[in-house]
Amino acid sequence: MSESQRKELTYSQFTYNRPSLTEVTKQYQELNDKFDKAMTSEEAIEVIKEWNEIRIDYRTNTSLIGTKFSQNVKDEWAKNEKDYLDEIGPAISEIKTNFIKKILSSPFIADIEKEWGNVLILRLQDSIRTFNPEIKPFLIEQAHIVKQYEEIIASAEIDFDGTTHNLSSLGKLLTDTDREVRLRAQQAKYAYLEKNGEKINEIYDKLVKIRHKMAVTLGYKNYIELRYIELGRSEYTAKDVEKFRDTVFNKIVPFLSELYEDQRKRLGVDTLCFHDESLMFPEGNPTAQGSPDWIVERAKEMYAELSPETDVFFRMMIDRDLMDLVTRPNKSVGGYCTNFPRYGVPFIFSNFNGTTHDVEVLTHEAGHAFQVWESRHHKAPEFYFPTLEACEIHSMGMEYMTWKWMDKFFEKQTNRFYYYHLVKSLMFMAYGCAVDEFQHWVFDNVEATPQERNAMWRSLEKKYLPWRNYDNIPYMENGTMWQFQKHIFGMPFYYIDYVLAQTCALQFWVRSRKDWDTAVKDYIAICKVGGSQTFLDIIKTGNLISPFDEQALEIVTKEAKEWLAQ
Repeated sequence: MSESQRKELTYSQFTYNRPSLTEVTKQYQELNDKFDKAMTSEEAIEVIKEWNEIRIDYRTNTSLIGTKFSQNVKDEWAKNEKDYLDEIGPAISEIKTNFIKKILSSPFIADIEKEWGNVLILRLQDSIRTFNPEIKPFLIEQAHIVKQYEEIIASAEIDFDGTTHNLSSLGKLLTDTDREVRLRAQQAKYAYLEKNGEKINEIYDKLVKIRHKMAVTLGYKNYIELRYIELGRSEYTAKDVEKFRDTVFNKIVPFLSELYEDQRKRLGVDTLCFHDESLMFPEGNPTAQGSPDWIVERAKEMYAELSPETDVFFRMMIDRDLMDLVTRPNKSVGGYCTNFPRYGVPFIFSNFNGTTHDVEVLTHEAGHAFQVWESRHHKAPEFYFPTLEACEIHSMGMEYMTWKWMDKFFEKQTNRFYYYHLVKSLMFMAYGCAVDEFQHWVFDNVEATPQERNAMWRSLEKKYLPWRNYDNIPYMENGTMWQFQKHIFGMPFYYIDYVLAQTCALQFWVRSRKDWDTAVKDYIAICKVGGSQTFLDIIKTGNLISPFDEQALEIVTKEAKEWLAQ
């Protein structure tokens, strides 16, 4: 099939070609032979280009199966294929690592670096530091255990007043204007968690032990060291992150306490309880004034006006059916963006449930998708996405770059949306720091019991979320809320990334209100570079201040306070 033909296919026409370990092994043997025989840098570079095509094909197949499984965790075919890919993945990683070692020891390495840049070399070096054949059994076991957690969360069936809900559809009840409904909905949600709590603790305990074993086997002190390398955090350390969390604690948390007190007064309650936190206004949170299809149509208008680039991008997403947006039974919770590099396109997955979040998640994931679309010209798969904290600048930045068009969705509720969105963004930063500090503590204390982990989580809530009151939900008072945070299980340490990125995204919010054209230009610029630059270099490209510079949080906090005071 030609490149032009692939560009016309819709999602349902994408084909999954089951990777054969035998065939992949043969492909790599041929690559190794060609690379060994290369007499010039040009010949070596051509072999690496072939390697990139092989990886693009493999990535497309794994992305397709991951997406199919997310769309229906009860789909036995998708489940079996995911199991199969999880089984062969470590063996393919071993074969790939051996080829990467050849590249890094090549006499042509200087010209290879000149062709693709030093960031590719950095990423390849990281990849061989995080794998050896001894950890293959751990990787397979880890994948199976994570899938058990995903199935528990995705298959939730919660009865509420005679209607069966999954965790996503229950979300609307959690923001009901009737306080009694909110409380009962939270109680029903966490009753499901309590019912599965022992199993979830068992799953997490196994994951902690496995991940620690992998790290020690690879020669690291603990999983923290290993994971920072896996995540490409080459420019900062755990100590830098700790200092950043301290800045959030000192500059953001006191302000949030004031905002929660304002919320308590607005809602007219004596004590703001956990089941009140999600409701920002007594008349209800702002919601899009139409159906999911209506939201998409207005998003199409919005992106047509934002820039020529976003217009082309979003029309393509609609025309090729690259969004699965609405919640349904057995659909995995949450939202994400992936890509299918064989077809040169991203894919947006979310769970619209009739709340404010419907528009937020669409613009958020569209930010990821727009970035990977703008980065499709890069030839190295490493460059389709940057490291995760940089990825989240694109997503959270898009949430703010689209503020000018929120009246299309919220109409008379637009000002309420602005307030809601900005305050929730700030509130999230404190929670994100709690999640990150919790994970650092867990892997510094591998032998901790589930009860000790829960106690640590509760102490971190009291530190970063001092207003939190779990009245009438005793299971949560025991420190179990972290069990619903799927990143902790499936993507460890991928959470402070959101807080670092939010510090940058809020800078786009500040700048877009003062110099719209320059803000748009800089935003598009950081989308185009994809992963060809490091996190801090992407920040420079976007003319942003590093979140590790305390000035960044000072600026956005000051602007937010002034705006909210109006």
